[in-house]
Amino acid sequence: MTQEKWGQLRQRLLKTVGQNNYTTWIEPLEFEHLEDGVATFSVPTNFMGNYVSQNFADLILYELNTAGAKVQRVSFQVAANTSKRPSPRVVSSKADESVEQATTTPLDALQAAPLDARFTFDSFVVGKPNELAHAAARRVSEGGPVTFNPLVLYGGVGLGKTHLMHAIAWELRARKPDLNVLYLSAEQFMYRFVQALRERKMMDFKVLFRSVDVLMVDDVQFIAGKDSTQEEFFHTFNALVDQNKQIIISADRAPGEIKDLEERVKSRLQCGLVVDLHPTDYELRLGILQTKVQQYRGSYPGLEIADGVLEFLAQRISTNVRVLEGALTRLFAFASLVGREIDMELTQDCLADVLRASERKITVEEIQRRVSEYYNIRLSDMIGPKRLRSYARPRQVAMYLAKQLTSRSLPEIGRRFGGRDHTTVMHGVKRIEELKLIDGQIAEDVEMLRRALEA
Repeated sequence: MTQEKWGQLRQRLLKTVGQNNYTTWIEPLEFEHLEDGVATFSVPTNFMGNYVSQNFADLILYELNTAGAKVQRVSFQVAANTSKRPSPRVVSSKADESVEQATTTPLDALQAAPLDARFTFDSFVVGKPNELAHAAARRVSEGGPVTFNPLVLYGGVGLGKTHLMHAIAWELRARKPDLNVLYLSAEQFMYRFVQALRERKMMDFKVLFRSVDVLMVDDVQFIAGKDSTQEEFFHTFNALVDQNKQIIISADRAPGEIKDLEERVKSRLQCGLVVDLHPTDYELRLGILQTKVQQYRGSYPGLEIADGVLEFLAQRISTNVRVLEGALTRLFAFASLVGREIDMELTQDCLADVLRASERKITVEEIQRRVSEYYNIRLSDMIGPKRLRSYARPRQVAMYLAKQLTSRSLPEIGRRFGGRDHTTVMHGVKRIEELKLIDGQIAEDVEMLRRALEA
């Protein structure tokens, strides 16, 4: 693998990802070396490295191997430029917080993180799992009077949080170009804070961050455990709320569940509208694939996709929309290179590794949510201490399914059911096994839930 070869590969990537994505994310990559099956690239910032790793690593890996390079994975590291890099370790005067800083940004030039041109409301596929989050994001993006502050969007990886954040920013910029909209990651907020400490420019930092009209912070869980950063974030938050400025936050879990996040920060985040993006269902995944196929038609004219392929992918790749979209990107690229129709045989050959990795992995939390929805009770009541039969029986059904469908031990299952002892789980499992033999309704309930979870 040479620099010249990488230059040729970049041109192929340009055709696949489009000019905007290429200019923003692919062009800045510099090939460093290939060693022990790992292709290493240098990137200008940690943020860019993380983003490319999450969104384009599979495609880059595929192109490298197609070109004959035997690569097992790709790695991204911040370009080593010692003349421009600050000391890698900074200790706050208020805590033992330390950050390795990848780049510096002048405090008087508060630069937002780059927005992805693909992530707009028009390209966001709405379904039951995300309709509330989409509606809330739409309302905020109108730029009218602040009705809920902050708006907190949370959910697992690849469910659309960042897509909605970018869509809000694009819409606000289009509707209200005079607004000062700042979108950045929690990691970037922390970098700016540490830089201000180092350069003794905290007053500049405070003035700049308090001058925005809309503050958008992605992945706020990254400031958990960073005491000084949390304190400054708290004060920035309060100052903006007092000025009736809009704050929009995303996280990988509900604010109350983020470990090492200060109680006052949790309380502040919970005082607005907190919206959960649920895991995708089959219909939503299929809709996403159909939308992506329409987008690819322009880049791959004449390329045919057989009936049943999209349905197969929506069924098999259920955990992560990014993986789902990446699989479709790889499929179109591969079919275009070999000049074949995208049929089931080509799909299974091309995506063998993705399909293996995406084999259904059912979690205890998913079982709890499904069972509580099925019996129309609150999840907190099923997990909680109440012994009413209307809660106890669904609880036992959930314990039984957790034992049957997951690899979790009885003590682990008990901990997820409000810290119950493993003997309680044993009793619940045994009771459902007995009832299945004599109670047709219980047997039917368990079977329907099992099928729904394994679908």
